[in-house]
Amino acid sequence: MSQKRLFGLIGYPLGHSFSKKYFSEKFEKLGIQTENEYDLFELKEIQDFPKLIESHQKELRGLNVTIPHKENIIPYLDKLDPAAREIGAVNTIKILPDGKLKGYNTDYWGFRNTLEKWDQFKKIKDRSALILGQGGASKAIIIALKDLGIDVIKVSRKESIDCISYEQIPNFIKQVGLIVNCTPLGMYPNIDSYPSLPYESLNENHFLYDIVYNPLETAFLKKGLESGAGGVFYGLPMLHGQAEKAWEIWNHTT
Repeated sequence: MSQKRLFGLIGYPLGHSFSKKYFSEKFEKLGIQTENEYDLFELKEIQDFPKLIESHQKELRGLNVTIPHKENIIPYLDKLDPAAREIGAVNTIKILPDGKLKGYNTDYWGFRNTLEKWDQFKKIKDRSALILGQGGASKAIIIALKDLGIDVIKVSRKESIDCISYEQIPNFIKQVGLIVNCTPLGMYPNIDSYPSLPYESLNENHFLYDIVYNPLETAFLKKGLESGAGGVFYGLPMLHGQAEKAWEIWNHTT
């Protein structure tokens, strides 16, 4: 009998994760649940990552990476896919046949593919995009937007050379078409939290995209619709897209 293949997710905390359910159901649909397993590995400190790899080295084939380790995982990897290197963040790891670890970023594909398929995309592409939060996922989204020819305005809690602060958003809101929430604000269990925006200034020319998927309709999206935004996009399709890309990498990409 062949060795069972193990996949999993590292991050902390993992109470919000959909990955185990998603991949377990996928294995059942494909009829491969006896040969494949997906588990959650809560990793508070990234320094414990080598121990995790060592303890599962015989069966482990791939990992997803989430908050807070998308960036600090990189020094522990042997190789980086060019896109992940440019983005500076990894959310998928493949364990190669020789045992080496190669990092990829599938957030890029999950976001780009869903945005291009959104029927509102034509109303967005000629205006600027406001990116809230500067974590690992935002780096992939920023590069995807730039590759689509969309100007990006980065927002952080403190103004810096390449970021505006939340207090400065009103000065830019008229030129913005897309607002992407890349922060964990609104994520379960803190479902009443939302980014600080001039919601009263939103109109039919503004479209909101939230990468948070639990709950499906976040407070950010609700407030946008209540304020007259032209439309909203939920985070679940992006999550599905990046998960499917990870599965493709684990099984086909070298």
